[in-house]
Amino acid sequence: MFKGTGPHQQKQQRGIYTIEFAIVGAVFFLLLFTVLEVGRLFFIWNILTEASRRGARLATVCHFDHSAVSAFDPMREAALFDKVPMAPNLGIANLQVSYLQIDGAPVVDINDIALVRAEIINYQHQLIIPGLFLTLNSPSFATTLPRESLGATRTKYTHCLPSDAP
Repeated sequence: MFKGTGPHQQKQQRGIYTIEFAIVGAVFFLLLFTVLEVGRLFFIWNILTEASRRGARLATVCHFDHSAVSAFDPMREAALFDKVPMAPNLGIANLQVSYLQIDGAPVVDINDIALVRAEIINYQHQLIIPGLFLTLNSPSFATTLPRESLGATRTKYTHCLPSDAP
């Protein structure tokens, strides 16, 4: 009988296969979860881009707070998908709506509004990769549109929000 070919040696070989599978499996699943998480990251960034676009669009056509020259909270909630949790930790504090002059400076008088800018700011994305717990600071996503009606009609201001207006 040759040395190393007995039943005891075969049991040791089966243990090596188990260890090899554990190492290769761990690396495979780590890569799989990383690919899925990068896909989720791009999905969240797409949602943030759409939220800034919706915020700018609503701010150009909806009534706003003339005394503070700022968007009403229901308008910002509507821009963020009416409280449907599309992106975790995304709230109205992350959506900044600015009414601007043609040169990009903030307006003082509502008659000087030429542009409306909606920007997603201070959003943090939590990666869910086993063993890697990272929080990424998102870049700001901004949309700037020319002013439209700002909610004004010939006779009154219209509240064009799906929820009750203030």
